Amino acid sequence: MTMDRPEDKKKFVRDKFASISSRYDLLNSLLSFQIDRYWRWRTTRLLSRFPEGPVLDLCAGTLPLALELTRQAKNRHVLAVDFCEDMLRSGVKTLPRDDRRQRIFPVCGDGEEIPAPANTFWGCTVAFGVRNLSRTQQGLNEMHRVLRPGGRLLILEFSRPRNPIIKPLYNFYLNKVLPRVAGAVSGDQEAYEYLASSIAAFYEPEELLAMLRAAGFETTERKPLTFGIVTIYMGIK
Repeated sequence: MTMDRPEDKKKFVRDKFASISSRYDLLNSLLSFQIDRYWRWRTTRLLSRFPEGPVLDLCAGTLPLALELTRQAKNRHVLAVDFCEDMLRSGVKTLPRDDRRQRIFPVCGDGEEIPAPANTFWGCTVAFGVRNLSRTQQGLNEMHRVLRPGGRLLILEFSRPRNPIIKPLYNFYLNKVLPRVAGAVSGDQEAYEYLASSIAAFYEPEELLAMLRAAGFETTERKPLTFGIVTIYMGIK
């Protein structure tokens, strides 16, 4: 698995997500013990001040965050963008038979070249997708561009626990247990080995906050959840 060029990483990630798209939601719930639902709820609640404005869900995958965004606000419309068409198709197949189908608009597109005009959205959410960008700063710049002044960027991303008791247990689960279990269920162990390696290689929290400020966000903060296994990063334009 060599990803020396951004284009190589983009192709690898797209192919891996395509290969696990049909089992992605099942594995998310199984491997997180369904805590992922709580993480998404905590993230989307931070957009409660914008119940009617348009929201961008970037790296939308199988649409779980878009569903939560539209569940919480009955007049909210969500543009759900992902560069893996197979993931979006899997998500569309499982959309509930209610009005949310009419308020979620899936689009296959690149998070580093967002297919939307500047100053469009009151909110932009990215759940477990920033790690997969091949040009992270460019992606953050694009997120800033499409937000309206005062709009919020919310990034939900895996992080590395620092608690001396939790840290070794988490590392063992992430590197030894998760790839084998997920590989057996999905048929693609390499995809989940990539998950573990991408978490290990991801930016430190203060580094990512600095990148948000470099993108133009005036206010930035972070909220660790579940012993620091995940973190919500917020930037206000």
